[in-house]
Amino acid sequence: MIVAIASGKGGTGKTTVAVNLALSLSGDVQLLDCDVEAPNAHLFLQAEPAGHEVVGIPVPEVDGDLCNQCGECSRLCQYNAIAVLGTSVVVFPELCHGCGGCALVCPENAIREVMRPIGVVEEGHARNVHLVQGRLYVGEALVPPLIREVRAKGHEEGMVLIDAPPGTSCSMIAAVRGSDFVVLVTEPTPFGLNDLALAVETVRTLGIPFGVVINRAGSGDDRVKEYCAAESLEILLEIPDDRRIAEAYARGLTLVDAIPDIRPLFASLAAQIEALPPITAERPAEKSLAHVRP
Repeated sequence: MIVAIASGKGGTGKTTVAVNLALSLSGDVQLLDCDVEAPNAHLFLQAEPAGHEVVGIPVPEVDGDLCNQCGECSRLCQYNAIAVLGTSVVVFPELCHGCGGCALVCPENAIREVMRPIGVVEEGHARNVHLVQGRLYVGEALVPPLIREVRAKGHEEGMVLIDAPPGTSCSMIAAVRGSDFVVLVTEPTPFGLNDLALAVETVRTLGIPFGVVINRAGSGDDRVKEYCAAESLEILLEIPDDRRIAEAYARGLTLVDAIPDIRPLFASLAAQIEALPPITAERPAEKSLAHVRP
């Protein structure tokens, strides 16, 4: 089963839920940290390193002896990653999305693809958790290809948790797509409610079942609960607004280890996840997101 932990905004406690849920589940769990711009699950799990690999995307390299500056490549590229300037063809690797179209349309076969590193996938083990995380290189902007490489490490069997990037952009879609269930983490604030509604719309469009976790419950107001009631959304867990949680987080400690009376809350969430109906071999088809490039 693949369960994604997502949120409409950053700072809601998504990684806190993902890590403590992983430690509360029975048996071995695989945790995929797909928040590749700021992976931090490893800070709490203290996983023993178990290998890494560099991830790249294919970018064009032009053979000046074969190129006749026809401009077919630049006319095709929707991201202006390749341009014909006089008698030269200039490639802007940072803009390239690695689609390979320029090489296909080149009538002189003057373009070949070379790999440009954009990040690394790292693996480690901590207790019952096999951690896989992506780490985007500083200055890189193209996130989904690295997320897809992290997702590709997911096991076919057993429990797989995904710590998704915050928001509802293409990076979140790349992490959540293909999941069997999504846990949406929010907070009882106006910003939390606004971004929860965006996340709900996104996950509904994808056609994935989901539930809500409210972090810092007891602070803010009741509008998130009222929204969940009006939309018939199940609240899976409420994590109290407790200073001890903030202190444990600041020390890099897991809540289930640092605060004994918090452990039953995550055990309850784990039981709800494990009690979900079994997933068939064929996952339900997702609806398309026409406004989001995969």
